[in-house]
Amino acid sequence: MPTSSAGETGLAPRQDALLRLVGERGFGTVEGLARHFGVSTQTIRRDIIALTERGLLQRFHGGAGPAGAVRLGHAEKAVRQRDAKARIAALALQEIPRGAAIFLDVGTTAEAIAAALATRGDVRVFTNNMLAALRLARPGAPPLRVLGGMVRGSDGSLVGGEAVRALAGLSLDVAVIACSGFDASGAPSDFDGEKIALKRAAIAAARRAVLVADSSKFGRQALERIAPAGAFAVLVTDAPPGGGLLAALRSAGVALRCGEDMPLAAPMKG
Repeated sequence: MPTSSAGETGLAPRQDALLRLVGERGFGTVEGLARHFGVSTQTIRRDIIALTERGLLQRFHGGAGPAGAVRLGHAEKAVRQRDAKARIAALALQEIPRGAAIFLDVGTTAEAIAAALATRGDVRVFTNNMLAALRLARPGAPPLRVLGGMVRGSDGSLVGGEAVRALAGLSLDVAVIACSGFDASGAPSDFDGEKIALKRAAIAAARRAVLVADSSKFGRQALERIAPAGAFAVLVTDAPPGGGLLAALRSAGVALRCGEDMPLAAPMKG
């Protein structure tokens, strides 16, 4: 990615800042970038087109990444880290007590958890994840409510005010939340503002929030913070994070459960 100043590159200051931001974070959605810079989505789309035409960015549906980047689609994500996600799912189920009402987030890790939940008829599941819901549409599966909303992308997620309002009216025991990366404070982050709004609403509606992420997320930072690290009782993952992230999670009081079930030196909350 370019490291020269805006004047040297001939870019407008906002375009230069946008280029640097996407380079640092790996991807940016149109909506998230518009909020970050305080401009309209149409303005951001024009900036992305201009930067793509100069070979400085790669335009994707709904956003952009660094030039030459390949953003994985849902099908590709589903086959990556498959064993890791299965281990995460098995551990995540141990964080869900009998009789619990739970929110299950979107993404391939959440789908693995849904598959593992299919025999847990002792819980109730609320989700905006249509693909996870299909995994639970079988005899013996837990009672299921799919939250309303608009379909967003190939991962079968539902977003929008209808789903947020539905969550606001619920009293949940556990919110199972996925993410795309972490910032320096240990807070999980993601790319899509509308999906983030659902995650935040679920955290607010639940007595306890469980964060699920495979270890490939540890070296990434997405565009927008979901919630402070301390909003989560536990991180369930396949391998322990590195020193900086581990220290941040410990400082925030977040417990850790990983494939080897190595507990973090912090009390469980909730």
